[in-house]
Amino acid sequence: MKTYKIVPMLKENPGSFALIGALLLMSIIAGCRSSGPSPVETAVPVHTIVNIGSDTLVNLALAWAEAYMQQHPEVRISVTGGGSGTGIAALINGTADIANASRAMKKEEIEAARANGINPVEFTVALDAIAVVVHPSNPVDHLTLQQISDIYTGKITNWKEVGGEDRPIVLLSRESNSGTYVYFLEHVIRLGDPKSDLLFSPDTLLMPSSEGISTEVRQNPNAIGYDGLGYVTPDQKVVAVGREPGGPFILPSVETVNDGTYPVSRPLYMYTAGEPTGVVKAYLEWILTEGQAIVPTLGFVPLR
Repeated sequence: MKTYKIVPMLKENPGSFALIGALLLMSIIAGCRSSGPSPVETAVPVHTIVNIGSDTLVNLALAWAEAYMQQHPEVRISVTGGGSGTGIAALINGTADIANASRAMKKEEIEAARANGINPVEFTVALDAIAVVVHPSNPVDHLTLQQISDIYTGKITNWKEVGGEDRPIVLLSRESNSGTYVYFLEHVIRLGDPKSDLLFSPDTLLMPSSEGISTEVRQNPNAIGYDGLGYVTPDQKVVAVGREPGGPFILPSVETVNDGTYPVSRPLYMYTAGEPTGVVKAYLEWILTEGQAIVPTLGFVPLR
């Protein structure tokens, strides 16, 4: 490595002080500019929305979040599932800005929220049909609500009792923290009777997710399950449902939910801690307007 003798040069030419000083200053400035990240690298979202809850809603919520963040890069939206109960609990304890729920909040949940200084505000963001599904090889293609209730409470245990083959019925359900579980219990098993104390049969297999039900139905010719319409895949058979033994028996669809003929449909909700403001308010307003265009692409029913 070569060593340069600067001091003698400066003695011979004092004017070099100014030149070298200028060069050193320019070098320092250039070094500072090159060592730091570019403005693009330092740009980060300045607003974050935490969205937790319903597994029924999670795919739709993810699609909404992705589309909204593309239009609003200054906003970051974090979406996770876990069930309606999980989302509502997060809203109550202050760890979620928005709770997704496939059922209405319970009285005790609202009371717990208010005791924690939170007044939940409900928004209906889409509609959904709960589809009853079986293996494609199952010859049963229609059931009444009463038959479905009898199946899930263990009163009917063999497919031959409802026109199928002589096979035992395998019951599949979501877990109890799921809003779909609660809705199905109240409106199908208990047939909407608030005084009923009917419960799922103890033989019911509780699945941790909608995908779990889909997988088991595809693999098990004896299985029956229920799921949000948006989670039904072509390799499952959807059973038509009737209110009365004589029918009519209706398949779930956007049209039959909107005209009220399909008997197992429900609203889907988002809850906020008080009236939303700022970025949360803007996001919900977008969901209820422009965001509705995304709803049918995922098998759900947009608001009218």
